[in-house]
Amino acid sequence: MPKEVIGGPVEINGRVLSLSRAIRAGDFVFLTGQVPMVDGTVMTWGSIEDQTRATLDRITETLALAGCSRDDVVKTMVWLKDRADFSGFNTVYGAYFPTNPPARSALVSDFLVDILVEVEVIAWKPVAS
Repeated sequence: MPKEVIGGPVEINGRVLSLSRAIRAGDFVFLTGQVPMVDGTVMTWGSIEDQTRATLDRITETLALAGCSRDDVVKTMVWLKDRADFSGFNTVYGAYFPTNPPARSALVSDFLVDILVEVEVIAWKPVAS
């Protein structure tokens, strides 16, 4: 089965980027790292909780395009701008993954844009045969 691009072009602040929003490869769906956005504009304001909710909402929307839900997520990779934000991030994250949470890695990193968080996910959802 060839890979399948999920969703339309990724556009941020009016620029189309050279990446796919998500890719289905067999039973796995790989999402590009999602950043907090509102109406196609990078969210450079708000608390870590606000930005985490916006990011996880985008992830939920992208998963739905692939026929998946957050329950199908098996792995998340998280980047935070400041380690002091981990507690606020983790509280919101826990509300989005309340039972059987996925495996997770978390790093502190600088970003190419002025945001506080980025989250990448891998979901597993067998293709109907």
